[in-house]
Amino acid sequence: MAEPTPEAVPVVTAAILVIGDEILSGRTKDKNIGYIAEYCTNIGIDIREVRIVPDVEAEIVAAVNALRARYDHVFSTGGIGPTHDDITADSMAKAFGVPIDHDPRAVAILTDHYAAGQLNEARMRMARIPAGADLILNKVSKAPGFTLENVHVMAGVPSIMQAMFDEVAAKIPTGAKMLSRTVPVGMGEGRIAKQLGEIQLEFPDVSIGSYPKMLDGSFATDVVLRSRDAARLDEAAQTVEKMVAAMMQANS
Repeated sequence: MAEPTPEAVPVVTAAILVIGDEILSGRTKDKNIGYIAEYCTNIGIDIREVRIVPDVEAEIVAAVNALRARYDHVFSTGGIGPTHDDITADSMAKAFGVPIDHDPRAVAILTDHYAAGQLNEARMRMARIPAGADLILNKVSKAPGFTLENVHVMAGVPSIMQAMFDEVAAKIPTGAKMLSRTVPVGMGEGRIAKQLGEIQLEFPDVSIGSYPKMLDGSFATDVVLRSRDAARLDEAAQTVEKMVAAMMQANS
């Protein structure tokens, strides 16, 4: 059977929602955004937006409802722990208009994990799951995340989030993978800006970005091209390479 053309494979979109006062204050440095974005690129999901909101119910509810209506998936991190300020689960329930209570499945997981007498009231908070949600298993610390429709609610601790994300990624549909090529250019981006703009007009279906850097004490540029169509990507990259070669020869 022939491979599907890029046009035949749907584009799957997503947003990342980071929840936590500690991220906004700078006290905790987020490590999840880059991980999720790179993971999604590799499996064929386009991250289109990232939002960071405080531990405020109204802010979480508004962000969740806006993002879940706009994208195929929302990946949420943070705020599902045992402390009083972990309000993500309750906020998600409010956003979806469903009740929340101790989920028997989650209670069983925590009961099996903690020694007798260690499953206190605070830890039991982690078993409160909105009605109708599917659990996201947590191989690291056991307390599960959950999925409500297209919203996937995970922990903020990177090692735990990563384990949860593996569970999520194995179950959700993905789309056509974004391919990329990098063309190194031994001159500053200001010298090639006009020509790159013209090439972009010639290849509107290929994303072309220029990223300045220093190379051996001089300005240089990486031109990064991205497309789901391998043939068009190669054609655009070759066009950039020919442009660069012509400019280098003219300046030699």
